[in-house]
Amino acid sequence: MIRLTRTSSPAPAPTRLEGTLVFLRPPQPDEWGRWAELRAVSRDFLEPWEPTWPVDSLTEAAYLRRVRRLVTEWKTDEGYSFHVFEKAQGRLVGGIGLTQVRRGVAQMATLGYWVGEPFERRGYTTDAVRLVVRFALKSLLLHRVEAACLPENAASRRVLEKAGFVREGYARQYLKIAGEWRDHLTFAVLQDDAAGEPPDL
Repeated sequence: MIRLTRTSSPAPAPTRLEGTLVFLRPPQPDEWGRWAELRAVSRDFLEPWEPTWPVDSLTEAAYLRRVRRLVTEWKTDEGYSFHVFEKAQGRLVGGIGLTQVRRGVAQMATLGYWVGEPFERRGYTTDAVRLVVRFALKSLLLHRVEAACLPENAASRRVLEKAGFVREGYARQYLKIAGEWRDHLTFAVLQDDAAGEPPDL
């Protein structure tokens, strides 16, 4: 069962999303150690699918700058980011977020996510994506959530399809990944889709 509850989390906002396998909450300043450790042990696993990591990407200073930026994005309705935690033991397993929130005639946002290598293929990312889609369409009242993945990233493609996203196209040199402009498959889920009510796992 997917539930949206409120807690007293100090930053950046008191939103907690609860799913079947995971719960989500905004990144906290004191979570740098766990976040950096998971990113470090997963570096070889993640780097082929992400923009080039800055030299200081895992430092506490860089993490705190990121948290401050996420607080601002949340307050200005520009983005909503979460850490993903395993419900059974409370371990940090990854991250997910909505970026580039556009209002007016668009009412859409872009979805991005990652999972640490020790926690892949356990259903955590699919559960997290369903939670964020529900949050976007039902709480933020967005009309459309977009996502994209590299054509060879079969695992990410399966996550999107399980979460109700529909493949819409092929975007040439869409994002600069690992230092190179790469083509991507594009997906979206709409308020009007049956997937607007993501099924429970």
